[in-house]
Amino acid sequence: MIDLDYLHFLENILTENRKTKFLKVLENRTNHFTVVVEDIFQMHNASAVMRSCEVFGIQELNVIEQRYGKSIDKEIAMGAQKWVDINAFDSVSNCVDAMKNKGYQIIATTPHENDCLLDDFDISKPSALFFGTERDGLSEEILQRADGFLKIPMVGFTESLNISVSAAIIIQNLMNRLRHSNIDWHLSEEQILVKRLAWAKKSIKDIKRIEERYYNQF
Repeated sequence: MIDLDYLHFLENILTENRKTKFLKVLENRTNHFTVVVEDIFQMHNASAVMRSCEVFGIQELNVIEQRYGKSIDKEIAMGAQKWVDINAFDSVSNCVDAMKNKGYQIIATTPHENDCLLDDFDISKPSALFFGTERDGLSEEILQRADGFLKIPMVGFTESLNISVSAAIIIQNLMNRLRHSNIDWHLSEEQILVKRLAWAKKSIKDIKRIEERYYNQF
């Protein structure tokens, strides 16, 4: 449960423009879709995927790090790591189980399956969109446990796109369609309050001192 008094205390420190921006951005955030990247060898690609999530309104990025375990490239992310929630998993099975427990269908993005083209994808179901490595694509375990497959239609000689490009195309397409639908895709009031508090704390320098000052009043 959010301490509303504490939230208002912190937000009073912020500028009006900052608070208004937070509310405007949160109006366009969603957990209806979430993105998962698996063992991305070149970390700048994972960082670019995170940036696409932030720009187009997906709140959570899930990273499976079984082999490489690198950190997010902050230069590529350009601050997106402050505004997107990143969940790390040490195995495919743990990640898939977590996504299913949250009510997501598992959607494997791959150019090698003809299950569904991007424009035909049913956006009504909460979906976890899985993106694989630059070298090998998604692991066999994910392909076996997937509820569906999604591909970008391509008409050239090249069979695949860089993961960051693929993610940007898919996320933009699905989010644009979602916003023009009648689906209830917005964050809940409680989720918005949680993000307002988290973002306020990230926006205030010396937050520990400010926090101590607040709680020492009581």
